Amino acid sequence: MPRARTPSGGETLGKMNETTAGKGDLHERTVLVGVDLPERFGRNAGDCDLAELGRLVDTAGGVVKGEVRQKRERPTAATFIGKGKVEELAAIVKATEATLVVCDNDLSPAQGRNLEKALNPDEDLDAVGRVSVIDRTELILDIFANHAQTRQARLQVELAQLQYMLPRLRKLWSHLERQAGGIGTRGPGETQLETDQRIIGQRLARLKRELKDIASDRIVQTKQRSKQFKVSLVGYTNAGKSTLMRAITGADVLVEDQLFATLDATTRRVDVDERRRFLLSDTVGFIRRLPHNLVESFRATLQEVAEADLLVHVVDASSEDPDHQIASVNKVLADLVPEERDTIMVYNKMDRLSPDAAQAFRNLNGHRHEEALFVSALDEKGPMEVRSAVVARLLGREHVVRLQVPLTRMDLVAVFHRTGSVLEEEHDVRHCRLAVRIREQELKRLLGREPDIVVLP
Repeated sequence: MPRARTPSGGETLGKMNETTAGKGDLHERTVLVGVDLPERFGRNAGDCDLAELGRLVDTAGGVVKGEVRQKRERPTAATFIGKGKVEELAAIVKATEATLVVCDNDLSPAQGRNLEKALNPDEDLDAVGRVSVIDRTELILDIFANHAQTRQARLQVELAQLQYMLPRLRKLWSHLERQAGGIGTRGPGETQLETDQRIIGQRLARLKRELKDIASDRIVQTKQRSKQFKVSLVGYTNAGKSTLMRAITGADVLVEDQLFATLDATTRRVDVDERRRFLLSDTVGFIRRLPHNLVESFRATLQEVAEADLLVHVVDASSEDPDHQIASVNKVLADLVPEERDTIMVYNKMDRLSPDAAQAFRNLNGHRHEEALFVSALDEKGPMEVRSAVVARLLGREHVVRLQVPLTRMDLVAVFHRTGSVLEEEHDVRHCRLAVRIREQELKRLLGREPDIVVLP
């Protein structure tokens, strides 16, 4: 689990990163805090979801020992929650011997610091065993850091962490204000804070360059994909996307019953027949109030979503509020894919509902999404239903056209056999006339390249 402060003394940036993004102590005793706020408060608006926050804590390796929830018209400037709730929180922390408090809302550095002072009245805030306070964003960043496997994912997570840390340096680490006049090192009068801000700025620039290079390499490597039908699995984290991916493609992707098990995009080719195929991609799951820095940092990974011809939106039908999950995913998608995109709604984990509840769920959501699928990714029939729906959309993009080519260009007939389905073929002394079922995109590409092809009325 992440810790909110660094040890005392003028320790370096490396130690700060280790503290902020540490792998964490297993089963750290944790108390959750949430505040329900009116809609005008942006990212902090709406009702808190302590059940989901508890799952995040569990994923990070902690164990929830208590909860504090409050409804307010506006947060308290100093501690976010009211004075009475601070006292209630302190009592719960003491009774449960908790060492970590996680707030479902985003805290300012001052609010986090003040809460820690209230929970550690007689202790040094940098002492071992003190109670730390972090917010939802910091918790999610820690989970991402633990789950990042590839170089690209690790760079993206570090970028998001540093962007989160940079504006918080001044109020989080007061010892960094001290001047360290090192001739030939920092320059006379430069503070440790200024030094670390400069180091973080340099590291951010380097990370952005490296991620840009990775994105450029990916564009070159996937240039041929532009001709193929691309499908992306999207949805709330732990909705079952990776399970569907494995069942449809046989890809060896990680399947875990925890949040954010998948961070890296995985793409596999699915062959429909001798000439038809599509590319299926699985990407990072979304979540309510997904930190903006993570969306920006993972934009290269999420490019698979932006370039998809078809989105398969996977929803956990067994969750307490599927509609809320759908709205959260759509909010992130609106930023990634501004234009409307062809989408198949897939309600997964129907096997977790009783027969009566499952039927009621189908009746309700079948009216909202007429072509929605209700499946279980663990049942062989479920993934095949999803695959069939994708193939139907792929075939729906094909059109039957009548074409004419000179007999001297029979090589073009062979091209149409490879890229489409030749339904009819007849010849006269000068021409070959064809009826071809083909994707509009492929036909436009061939017409632009081959002037000998004539489209007949």
